[in-house]
Amino acid sequence: MKLICYKKCSTCKGVEKSLADLGIDYEYRDIKEENPTASEIKAWHEQSGLPIKRFFNTSGKIYRENNIKDKLPEMSDKEAYDLLATDGMLVKRPILFTDDGEIYVGPDVKKYIESLS
Repeated sequence: MKLICYKKCSTCKGVEKSLADLGIDYEYRDIKEENPTASEIKAWHEQSGLPIKRFFNTSGKIYRENNIKDKLPEMSDKEAYDLLATDGMLVKRPILFTDDGEIYVGPDVKKYIESLS
């Protein structure tokens, strides 16, 4: 498994604790230190089948300050990928990649982990 998180995010901390409690090994990537590229986000979006909006941290400061909520409906997927790639804090977290190719984003990560116990 691979987990993309932000160290200061309480949801991410809870997910890490749950994985540790279950004895599940995972690779950790800090989204602030290693920002996703537009091509990675494109691949995740296509693989997950989720709407692109699900990859935006809609409660984040950057999202709100730049009024992305109003701009997003008019954006192409490419424009959204490029925007998400500008700052890891724009990207919804946590993101979990399972060994069988599934991708879970945000609250779905916690639900998936709970299903494992």
